[in-house]
Amino acid sequence: MGINLTNFLASKSRNRKMGQFQDLDHLDGLSVSSISADLYNSKRDDLAMFYFRDGANFASVYTRSKILSENIKWNLNQKTQKIFSLIINARNANSFTGEAGYRSMQHIAEIISRLLTEKQKEDEDYPKTIKSKNIIFGCTGTIGEKFPEEKIKLKITDLIKGIKYTQNKYIWMKAALAIMTTDTQPKLAMEECKIGNTKVKIYGIAKGSGMIQPNMATTLGYIFTDADISNEVLKKLLKKNIENTFNAISCDGDTSTNDMISIFSTGKAKNSLIKTINDKKIKSFDESLNNVLLNLAKRVVADGEGATKFVTINVFNSKTEQDAKKIGFSIANSALVKTAIAGEDPNWGRVIMAIGKSGVDLNLNKLSLKFGELTIVNKGKIYDHYNENDAAKYMKNLDININVDIGKGKKNFTVYTMDLTKEYIKINADYRS
Repeated sequence: MGINLTNFLASKSRNRKMGQFQDLDHLDGLSVSSISADLYNSKRDDLAMFYFRDGANFASVYTRSKILSENIKWNLNQKTQKIFSLIINARNANSFTGEAGYRSMQHIAEIISRLLTEKQKEDEDYPKTIKSKNIIFGCTGTIGEKFPEEKIKLKITDLIKGIKYTQNKYIWMKAALAIMTTDTQPKLAMEECKIGNTKVKIYGIAKGSGMIQPNMATTLGYIFTDADISNEVLKKLLKKNIENTFNAISCDGDTSTNDMISIFSTGKAKNSLIKTINDKKIKSFDESLNNVLLNLAKRVVADGEGATKFVTINVFNSKTEQDAKKIGFSIANSALVKTAIAGEDPNWGRVIMAIGKSGVDLNLNKLSLKFGELTIVNKGKIYDHYNENDAAKYMKNLDININVDIGKGKKNFTVYTMDLTKEYIKINADYRS
């Protein structure tokens, strides 16, 4: 079968059974294929293709790291209105590989565009010529290792032969498993909504478990819709909805060289024309897109390397949203806070420390802190009825909520993170072993 079951079956995370994932099925205009290119020296799938028979409108956001992987450089250089194929490989980031890594993208794109053009001639009444610029890439894995161009090229013919014009839950699951690295479970999400009177689908997959902190988006995430939406509107929708989803998560505070979130629109739903992001007809789509992105982002955090706790940090009543965000991430990225949560220790002083080091101006007389519904600090002082035993009992929950009230304004922001365990150290100490 060849699918990546090793991590999946070994997972200690919750909700990992196939029956507990959403039922992604067929999406018109999209075809999917995944295969093993032996990148892990095993039969697990590690290469996935998404093929758009009539092309797709698209938009992407990429890492803000000053060191870009070669596939991100390739994607940024392709000036085209339509994408015909997205190729994703696991095991190798194609980062810090220089000119040779970039040429690998070019060589692979040339082969794929030629073979897909031949497939167009076989399958389509009005075949299109697909060019290299119509191909983009996602790469994930180890930085600095030679890109396995030859292994991938050897499997392109089989990858294209394996294209399924009709998808089902198994095909989506297979593709999501193929792009995993240290993930212990695949990440899939879906929503259905309407644009005007037309029903549309929004499907998404993602991967990510470590080297996770926003700065545009984080990890790899791919959204597919049969809606008919222009590149310009897609770009605005994606940038808007990334802020409180993939830009609101952190596992370890590290930003990858390969971070990439993309959305592809096949146009097959044939909804009424959307001219601007402010069009009232797109309101439901806008909300549903946010739901899919947030669902995937939360799945990345919940599957964070070694995670045993899912942590939500709500910062309320800040002067600005940016201040709320700074405080939220200061808490989320504190190793002291995260290890206390892992140890189920209600050491709220570490949270106070993290708030203080954020650099945000505070009025301590208005600062309040809660763990869940348990008040710990009220108006800058420890709460008169604070009970350490109740707090210790709360910390045994799998889902932890840290609620901070700044009391200086009306802006809020929520950050999602996980605890820091011995398993995180083990995973990353053994990553290349």
